[in-house]
Amino acid sequence: YLASQLRRHNIISVADITGNSADPTNIAHRFSPVSNNKRNKILPTEELRVVVATDVLSEGQNLQDCAIIVNYDLPWAIIRLIQRAGRIDRIGQQADKITCYSFLPAEGVERIINLRSRVRQRLKENSEVVGTDETFFDDEKDDNPLLDIYHEKSGILDGEEDTDNDLSSTAYEIWKHAIQTNPNLKKIIEEMPNNVYSAKAHQPVQGSPDGALVYVKTTQGTDALAWVDTKGRIISESQHAILKVAACSPSTPAVPHHNHHHEMVAQGVKVILEAEKSIGGQLGRPSGARFRTYEYLKTFASQTPGTIAAMPELNNAINDIYRYPLLQSAADALNRQLKIGSDNLTLAELVISLRKDSLLSLVTENDATAEPQVICSLGLTNT
Repeated sequence: YLASQLRRHNIISVADITGNSADPTNIAHRFSPVSNNKRNKILPTEELRVVVATDVLSEGQNLQDCAIIVNYDLPWAIIRLIQRAGRIDRIGQQADKITCYSFLPAEGVERIINLRSRVRQRLKENSEVVGTDETFFDDEKDDNPLLDIYHEKSGILDGEEDTDNDLSSTAYEIWKHAIQTNPNLKKIIEEMPNNVYSAKAHQPVQGSPDGALVYVKTTQGTDALAWVDTKGRIISESQHAILKVAACSPSTPAVPHHNHHHEMVAQGVKVILEAEKSIGGQLGRPSGARFRTYEYLKTFASQTPGTIAAMPELNNAINDIYRYPLLQSAADALNRQLKIGSDNLTLAELVISLRKDSLLSLVTENDATAEPQVICSLGLTNT
């Protein structure tokens, strides 16, 4: 109906897709040829301007040639909106701004189903997400949490227990800022070997003594930081505290390292490995997204045969969660769903979608005899 109405209003190059369409992928290629590396194979006369689709296109497709998405319906499951936007809000998107429109029912229908008040009530029950200046309803400036969830705003519905575990993302932001400020750093740092160490001057205060900072990649591929004092006692495993005390400019002079630097590093590695064993093994903390998702979906798959739980795709995703660390974006998405109490079916659909897009886990060839690897260490010395 929508496609036919658009054609009646002289909108050209329109296609519609449902689950019964013969080749949805071909339509996606004609609609977004650049992002699918089909620019040389799609003639200008074949290219599509508008695609009207069910959620059949909301997973596993590159549509980032497009910068406008229209939600003709308003799904009750927020993840549906996130998945749709994720098709165009992706690496390779060239537009400065992505515009998302969502239709609401006509006022007559609204009075019958009372949709707005129900949406408001549901959002208000998640009071921790209120606080942005964006709005969802034009007539009420305070009803804005849906857009925070929709745009996956940082911190919205993230589990408090994982707020200090985003080492990769934090490090990436530091790296990006550093090489933008000084492009020469990129070549210098990339050519450095692993197992490097140095020391910087440090003015100790209460709770901030001399010692060493250690960055380790564990046998499970997890990045971890530790800060130990000169006697090998743990001071902090908080990435933010450690990165803050490590901060310096490229011109900061190195100073002689402590006589027991390597002993301190060894103790830091020991602390990290003991912590990894005591807080859930390779699945991480029992309160974390990886551990909880694995436990929920493992139970779901064993108790509900004959449904999506029995699909090979779900079992493969569960195995990947067990074997490999989650990518940070996947952990964030799963934390949101866990925070709002999504059911196991929603979690299952999400992990299947993430795995299909290679966005679920950091897949590596694990060596059963692998040793933890010290990437680098930094001494803190009072000179």
